[in-house]
Amino acid sequence: MTIKEVSEKYGVTQDTLRYYEKVAMIPPVTRTAGGTRDYQEEDLAWVELAICMRSAGLPVEAMTEYVQLTAQGDHTIPERLQLLERQQAVLLAQREQINMTLERLDYKVARYREAVKTGKLNWNKHN
Repeated sequence: MTIKEVSEKYGVTQDTLRYYEKVAMIPPVTRTAGGTRDYQEEDLAWVELAICMRSAGLPVEAMTEYVQLTAQGDHTIPERLQLLERQQAVLLAQREQINMTLERLDYKVARYREAVKTGKLNWNKHN
């Protein structure tokens, strides 16, 4: 696939794809004899992973570390596992914070819906 096709497929800019490769968030993309990027299935899998991890908040440095560890071979599997577990813990903490915020928001929305029906909001320190 061309960089344009990959860009359209994943909804990211061509510049983003070039950046991912430049900073080693993905391994070097397969190239044609003329040097043009020619994304293969393995390249696409790395792009998908990079997009997923970035959307989950994984820092660029962690992603580049993951790519470097992968390139070093299977003896780095424990380090890769630790890296992924750290990010998992961060995401779980973020999810817990989001859940707490949603519970609070649900409460407030319910109070305001009731106020719309009754025309009156019972004020307290949490309004």
